[in-house]
Amino acid sequence: MSENNKKTNEDKSSEVSSNQNKSETEKKELSIEEKLKNTEDKLLRSLAEIENQRRRFEKDVKDAFEFGSFNFAKESLAILDNLQRAKIAVKNDQLLKSNKDLDKFLENISIIEKDLITIFEKNKIRKIDAVGKKFDPNLHQAMAEIEDEKSEVGTIIQEIQSGYMFGERLLRPVLVGISKKNNTKNGEKEEKKEKK
Repeated sequence: MSENNKKTNEDKSSEVSSNQNKSETEKKELSIEEKLKNTEDKLLRSLAEIENQRRRFEKDVKDAFEFGSFNFAKESLAILDNLQRAKIAVKNDQLLKSNKDLDKFLENISIIEKDLITIFEKNKIRKIDAVGKKFDPNLHQAMAEIEDEKSEVGTIIQEIQSGYMFGERLLRPVLVGISKKNNTKNGEKEEKKEKK
């Protein structure tokens, strides 16, 4: 019996050993499959990252072409502003009003102003219309509140300085005066009601 037991034990141990070899082989196969999946996953992630970088680069190049002259355009607005201020100052100067050549001078300034505006428009720089519109903090900068019974509260009733867009980007906000209701009349009405 002891020989039979030995044989049985040997058979069992050989079975166990062959099973271990099979499981080790399966583990190696699984680990190769896992490595392949991991490598494939890394490759896909790398390709996606490269594609994202390419898109960002294309967007940066596009923005550089579109908005590369943004600062130049912003500073060029000062020329137009000063030209308009000079025109107003010359018109209002009492000494110059008596000069017969004043109209010719103002006409020349107007031509230069129109040419500059045309150049701006060709380069996607356009003036923002503000008067009579509702205040929008994305386009307008409120500089004053003006009492006005005729206009709805928050309506722009005065343009202090023109604002401009550069394509779809704000180049400079419009400096505006917005309407508010007259508080003194409301206070007087309340006082009259209290006295009665």
